[in-house]
Amino acid sequence: MAETADADRDGDREFRSVPLGEIETARSRHMWTRSAVHVAEGGDLVVTGEWDGTVTAREVDSDSLEARWTADHPDHAVEIATLSGGGTESDGETAETVIVAGRGETGTVAAYDTETGERRWRYDTADDLGEAVKDTVFYLPYVVALESGTDADGNECLYAAARRYERDGETRRWHSAVYAFDPDGTVRWRYETDASPIAIDLDADGERLAVGYNRCMGDHDVGLVVLETASGDLAWTWDPGTEGDRRVGDVSFDGDSIAVSSHGDKRGYLLGPRGAERWCVDLAVETEIDGETLYAYPNHAYAADGRVTFVTGNTYAVESRETERRHPNEHRIATFDADGELAWDDQVRGFVHGLAADGETIVAPCAQNFRVRDPETHAVRRFDLESGPERIDRLAGIATAAAVDDGTLAAIEEPVAYHDEGETRGEYALHVASIE
Repeated sequence: MAETADADRDGDREFRSVPLGEIETARSRHMWTRSAVHVAEGGDLVVTGEWDGTVTAREVDSDSLEARWTADHPDHAVEIATLSGGGTESDGETAETVIVAGRGETGTVAAYDTETGERRWRYDTADDLGEAVKDTVFYLPYVVALESGTDADGNECLYAAARRYERDGETRRWHSAVYAFDPDGTVRWRYETDASPIAIDLDADGERLAVGYNRCMGDHDVGLVVLETASGDLAWTWDPGTEGDRRVGDVSFDGDSIAVSSHGDKRGYLLGPRGAERWCVDLAVETEIDGETLYAYPNHAYAADGRVTFVTGNTYAVESRETERRHPNEHRIATFDADGELAWDDQVRGFVHGLAADGETIVAPCAQNFRVRDPETHAVRRFDLESGPERIDRLAGIATAAAVDDGTLAAIEEPVAYHDEGETRGEYALHVASIE
């Protein structure tokens, strides 16, 4: 792993910031995803989704990040995307539409006009997945991923993956669906299973949609499904072939290749057409340290320009989820070349809820390391796909979401209080920077 000192990459604080109100303070353990951020309109607009369903669009070129509009989403707003059509028309051009999805009683996907914030349409995934059978966050319908783009015929389309969990004694079940929406909210098709989707990605031609399934404990028993975008029909599948219900952590297209991070065997894969394995690398495989067998999940993958980046998460022990030891490759970002050879790697130090990327730029919003509880892990870390570590912007609280597009970087900070300190660090805030 790279030995570059963090201090060598710390720079003067370059963020402009605005508070987001109140939120329950995070603790030592990671909380569920509570916030989202998205960059739209060529880097000129930042849209935030907050834990209480508040959605706000802010002007990047205003000193105070002035709000253009605020809307109320039915659920916790935790996923945001944009479509280039479907909004108001001005000067012969149609404004983008902001798509917001959440976790809550309805598991709603909704479209908001980028200029006005007016809701254009709404779809409740709970109508397909069913209602929560228990009043806790984990049981609520949850739209885990959004992806927008054009299909093979050049028609714009929105894709979403949603799931719901339930448990009856020892019996555990997932109900899930992947959707293709037209810009007006019409459902083109849906693909339903009894497994838990975690990530989706669209290929550059708009012909295939990759779906990664994290937990497979029913009839559906494969980690990667590739669907035809025109119809939703199954094109092909792939699986790491491991025992247990853990399968895939993330998927990312690069041309005709798909990068897959495997929760099953804690490795990273690059697949060719129809799932042919081009290479496989160990990321945080089971490793014996001082009599304990430790591992970490590879949670994120990003593939572009013939390179693949993987990010790993927390250390766990095979015998117990509690351990005082740490896997040597926990909280690590590693990039591999077209042949599967390591190009560079570095520490991210804290848990990364979601990776943000735009071309050669990779952004990791780093939260707490609950085993170490070191505030120095709280940061927004920036990397170059070709050369590796670039910059660290430290936060008092934990970084839980980030977005980057067209030279604008945006990140969400949440307050945290470690259980053995009793001190609240940071605030609930949006931070925005220009990185051109």
